[in-house]
Amino acid sequence: MKRNAVPQIRLAAGVSLLLLVAAVTGCSTKSPASSLPAGDSGAKASLSSVKIALVPGGAHPYFQPWTAAGAKAKADFRLGKVTYNETAEWDQAKQNSLLTSLAAQGYNAFGIFGVSPTDINATFSDLKSKGFAVASLASCPAGSTDNADFCLSTDVEQAAYKAAKAAIAAMGGHGKLVHLTGNNVDSNTQRRIAGVKRAVEETNGQVKLLTTVTDVDKDLQTAQKAVSDLLTANGSKIKGIVTTAYNPAVAAAAGVKAAHLPIKVVAIDDDPKILAGIKDGSVAATVAQNPAGQAYVGSWALGQLASKACTVKTPGVVVDSGSFVVTAANVGTYDSERQAKTAQLQSEFKNSVLSCS
Repeated sequence: MKRNAVPQIRLAAGVSLLLLVAAVTGCSTKSPASSLPAGDSGAKASLSSVKIALVPGGAHPYFQPWTAAGAKAKADFRLGKVTYNETAEWDQAKQNSLLTSLAAQGYNAFGIFGVSPTDINATFSDLKSKGFAVASLASCPAGSTDNADFCLSTDVEQAAYKAAKAAIAAMGGHGKLVHLTGNNVDSNTQRRIAGVKRAVEETNGQVKLLTTVTDVDKDLQTAQKAVSDLLTANGSKIKGIVTTAYNPAVAAAAGVKAAHLPIKVVAIDDDPKILAGIKDGSVAATVAQNPAGQAYVGSWALGQLASKACTVKTPGVVVDSGSFVVTAANVGTYDSERQAKTAQLQSEFKNSVLSCS
C-alpha cells in the first residue's frame, strides 16, 4: 500500500493499495540487522534455491493478499520457498531482528514493508551487503533514495488524488471535504495529503478542505472513535469524506451510514464492507490498490535476482503497482483490470526493469 493502510491503505496505498495503502503505519527505532549471515554469490543458480520472505511491518488487513500471492508465485515460478511473516509488531528493531532470524534459516531474498521509512534504508543496505536480493514492497523509503534493489508500491500521491477527485465529483464539485488518513510522520501519509490538496486546489475554491485527520489507522477502534467525534462535531457541515487509509475507510463508511447523513464517502482498498457500501449506495467509490500484484511480481523479480539470472538496470528503481477507482459501474469487474495490471507489471520488469542473461 504505499503505506498505510493501506494500503492507500499509506492504501499503498493505494493500494489509494493497495491500497493503504495508499498508509499502514509504525514506530521508528533504528537498529540495522548487522548480524545477518551472508547470502550466496557468484554463479547463476536454480530458482528452486531461492527462499523468499515477505515481511510487512506488522499485522494489517492490507497485507493479507500477500500470503496467497506468495504461495501462487512459489508454485508458478518453482521457487524453493515463499513465506509470509508479520511478527515485527510495528517496531523497526524487531523487524530487523526478524530479518536476521529469517536469514539464519536460509532465506536469501526479502520483500519488505519497512516499519520506519526514514530508517529502513540502513536495513536494506545491510541486507544487500550480505548478498541478499531485497525489494521494498508496498512502500518506498522516505526521500528520493531507495537502497533496495527496487520498490514496487502504489503511487500513493496519485491514488489519493484519484480518490479526492472521485469525492469531489460525488459532491457535485462544491462543499466541504474532510480527509482521513494514517500516521502523520509517515512519508506516504504526507504524499497522500499532497494528492488530496492538489485535487482540492484544482476546484479554485469551490471545494474547501475542512480538516485533515491523521494518526487514525492504528486499528479499527481508533478509526471508529475518530469518525464518531468528527461526525458529532461537524457532521452537518461536511459534504464529502475521502479516506486514504484502510481502517478509517471502513469506519467512515459504517459511521456515515449509521448516522443517516448525506455525506459522500470515498474509501480506499476493497474491504468487503466497502464493496457492499458501493453496491447499496452508501459509499460513493473506493480506490483499490494491488497488494497481490506486489507480492506476486515482487517474488518473481526477487527470484530472478537471487538466482543471478538477472540484475536491476537502475538499482532502487520505483515501479507503481497500480490503483483503480471502483464505483457502482465497475464494482463487479474491477478485479479484472487489476489482474491485467499485474500481468503488465511482470512484462515491465522483464522488458524494462531487469537485465537478464
